[in-house]
Amino acid sequence: MMPTHRPRADAPPTVLLAAPVTSGFAQRLAELYAVVGPLPGTWPGSLHSLASQVRADVRALLTIGIVPVSDAELAALPSLGLVACFGSGYEGVDRAAAQRRGIAVTHSPAANASSVADLAIALTIECVRGLPAARRRLLEGAWRGNAKERQTPMPGLTGRKLGIYGLGAIGTKIAQRAVALEMDVGYHNRRRRDDVPYAYLADLHALAQWCDVLMISVRADSTNRHAVDANVLDALGPEGYVVNIARGSVVDENALIAALDAGRIAGAGLDVFEHEPDVPSALLAHNNVAVTPHVGGNTTQARDAMERMVLANLEAFFSSRPLRNPVPMP
Repeated sequence: MMPTHRPRADAPPTVLLAAPVTSGFAQRLAELYAVVGPLPGTWPGSLHSLASQVRADVRALLTIGIVPVSDAELAALPSLGLVACFGSGYEGVDRAAAQRRGIAVTHSPAANASSVADLAIALTIECVRGLPAARRRLLEGAWRGNAKERQTPMPGLTGRKLGIYGLGAIGTKIAQRAVALEMDVGYHNRRRRDDVPYAYLADLHALAQWCDVLMISVRADSTNRHAVDANVLDALGPEGYVVNIARGSVVDENALIAALDAGRIAGAGLDVFEHEPDVPSALLAHNNVAVTPHVGGNTTQARDAMERMVLANLEAFFSSRPLRNPVPMP
């Protein structure tokens, strides 16, 4: 049920929820602020259906990176001063419009890095070791012991090359885990990092040519939409795998399906999809594709860390102190 807004002269600042939160966090917010939302119906239509006085009271908006917060939404909240994003992503926020309107934007960097990195490695193991196909054989009754029905052996992870596209907080955690699995690690980033021992590849195409597993952990924005296209997948080759725990927009999903259909890559591990929550049936039909429903950061540790960061940014904003985790403006 939507928390009750308390519009009175001495009311605490009003915070609008553009995305669901846990009941415990909602209760904590309600102890500190006048909370509106999450709104019924589909965002942003639900926002514009709010009474104008309620919208005028909103001082902070809590959202997640994939939710669109365009100039029109910012304009509909004339007293808005802060957009606070759960998680590290903020691609849905029109930062240029926020900057023009004097609205600060914050996020929760690194709060879910370990949890997402864990899932990234899990998906890597699942697709490289052929676990989706093994599971289907088991469910279909094709396995009758370790005789001739056993799957054809395939290379494991030891000695394989992991190419990380985006060596930020999450990518760094993935690299650390991959080293423990005795993999060689290389990366492509906006810039070379001097604080890591991993091989640096000058561009994404070169990274795909070098690696056995292409790991997508880059921050998604308009500059890297469909960065992993048919050319990159062909560079990865018929023995290569792609794992995406970033955003579905970074991978050209149609090109990925075509590459899988033609055997131009060996398989994929996907926690994110281009048109979530819709997942193409062509992906689900493949025995060499491991899929999860965008659960990389869905752990209690990540949730609690993100909630603490959001609260810290709200407290700083309403106390006129420097924000803890400001997002860089364009």
